[in-house]
Amino acid sequence: MKEKISLAMARRIALGSQGFNDPRPGGVPDRRHLARVLSRTGLLQIDSVSAVVRAHYMPLYSRLGPYPLSLLDNAAVTRKRAVFEYWAHEASFLPVETYPLLRWRMQRAEQGDEMYLGLAKWGRERKEMIDEIYREVADRGPIAASDIEGHKGNGGWWGWSEAKHAFEWLFWAGRITTAYRRGFERYYDLPERVLPQAVLDLPVPSVEDAHRELLRISARAHGIATYGDLRDYFRLAPGDTKDRIEELVEAGELLPVKVEGWDKPAYLHKDARIPRRIEARALLAPFDPVVFERTRTEKLFNFRYRIEIYTPAEKRQYGYYVLPFLLGDRIVARVDLRADRPAGILRVYAAYGEAGAPAETAAQLFDELKQMQGWLDLEAIEVTPAGDLGPALADIAVS
Repeated sequence: MKEKISLAMARRIALGSQGFNDPRPGGVPDRRHLARVLSRTGLLQIDSVSAVVRAHYMPLYSRLGPYPLSLLDNAAVTRKRAVFEYWAHEASFLPVETYPLLRWRMQRAEQGDEMYLGLAKWGRERKEMIDEIYREVADRGPIAASDIEGHKGNGGWWGWSEAKHAFEWLFWAGRITTAYRRGFERYYDLPERVLPQAVLDLPVPSVEDAHRELLRISARAHGIATYGDLRDYFRLAPGDTKDRIEELVEAGELLPVKVEGWDKPAYLHKDARIPRRIEARALLAPFDPVVFERTRTEKLFNFRYRIEIYTPAEKRQYGYYVLPFLLGDRIVARVDLRADRPAGILRVYAAYGEAGAPAETAAQLFDELKQMQGWLDLEAIEVTPAGDLGPALADIAVS
């Protein structure tokens, strides 16, 4: 009979596996702390929206507290880089050691699979342009797609969208990679000029071995997960995962369990710890691994979460850029935030408590907002008393 696990225990396992039970640094976080977080999360999903701070910076902050943004920036640019960019759970920063595990995806992309259908179709019709852009990168890299705008090639004057298509196709196929970013714009170069030689020298595993290892990373990052959770972390296809998961169960690496309230079987990683308690206090990015799979978030925390950036303002339920607030082992509130950098103000447009949120939620949230204000180097917080938690937060702000 499968072991039964309470929902509260499953939450603690999941949060512990994501690093929320690790002690925060006593001093300024450094590359060791970055490595520790990446060993927990396996990836950092990249997003361009800078309403507060771009989402890939937030998971480190949520787990380490205030840290210099240059910690991640530098890890993604030097020849001693710790991370590279590729498609995992959407576009992501990944530990460089993961590079060989994704070569199968790059090879499939080059054949027109494992990429957006429209881009694959475009690639089949534009091989000459793809080859020309590749030669440009080889000759001139690192370069950005915008550097090619207006470039006259064999097919006539190329527009921005045509050049960008070629860069993205080559990126999917692994023939080019991100050397660095300026602002949010990628500068591309050849992998052999960007990645550490030690990484390039690593053996490329078989497709089956790569999928098995990616599922191991996923299982460690989740702690406890359904089949769908395990597959989704690296966006693996069902046909690539079913047998591999069964093999990991057979090897004793995944332990089948039943979680209270879940309608699907779950798997516990053999090394997952079961913390007696989680004492977290953190604002989470919309694309933090704890919440980026919305169905899992709802199952674990009874917290229905949607990003409403693209929802018309009059139809938004909670706001434009809303961050969940984790306190202990529960998500107890959500807050609509904006970093108004020209004015030097962290603006709270609304705050909402969840059912059963503890009495100290507003005070704890305000303390977390004050810490974020300092991290973002803003001068003040301004709270609009909107949402059921907004008035209490506003009262604290002026007291």
